[in-house]
Amino acid sequence: DKTVSLRKDLSEMHEWITQAEEEYLERDFEYKTPDELQKAVEELKRAKEEALQKEVKVKLITDSVKNFIAKAPPAAHEALKKELDVLITSYQQLCSRLNGKWKTLEVWYLVSLVLRALLTGRRWRALLYYHTGLWSLERLMRHPEDNRNQIRELAQTLTDGGILDELINEKLEKFNTRWEELQQEAVRRQKSLEQSIQSAQETDKTLRLIQESLAVIDKQLTAYIADRVDAAQVPQEAQ
Repeated sequence: DKTVSLRKDLSEMHEWITQAEEEYLERDFEYKTPDELQKAVEELKRAKEEALQKEVKVKLITDSVKNFIAKAPPAAHEALKKELDVLITSYQQLCSRLNGKWKTLEVWYLVSLVLRALLTGRRWRALLYYHTGLWSLERLMRHPEDNRNQIRELAQTLTDGGILDELINEKLEKFNTRWEELQQEAVRRQKSLEQSIQSAQETDKTLRLIQESLAVIDKQLTAYIADRVDAAQVPQEAQ
């Protein structure tokens, strides 16, 4: 039976999504050293790539369900359509959360390298890690609220583990200040872009009006020429 087969595919995919959420999103990570953070970054990157590879299977299931729905009576496919919608939403959320957590951990890994370099007196290396961390942080600005929550949760984990002392907290505050500056800059750029778009639209509207006026004048001049009207008789604006 086609319905049974499709439901089996949907169920298996749901099960995989649930396992991935438990393994990578709900697990309470504990990071004691930069090396452990690096391993976590690599692990989440693999998980993110694995989830993206499942996109082909999700598409195949989607196509199969839609083909079945197109031929089956409404009573037979309503529940199946709801299951498919839930699957697609869950899969997209999983990919988004994995990607967000991976980027967040990547930033914190770079932060840990900055702090370790500062504590060992290697300021040039700390500066390099710091700017690399800011570049990664700017990528997180696309979903500021989600990533802010992830950073807050990870910071709490590091604090509870006894990793963040007063010196590190001071550096962390400076990093958070930079975060706020980036966010404010993003807002300013967005407003500037909106103003530029509005100005361009107004300019385009004015140009269209000018073109319409020129077209009218052109018709009038053509008529004058066709009628061999004396130039002195033509209105001044047309002259």
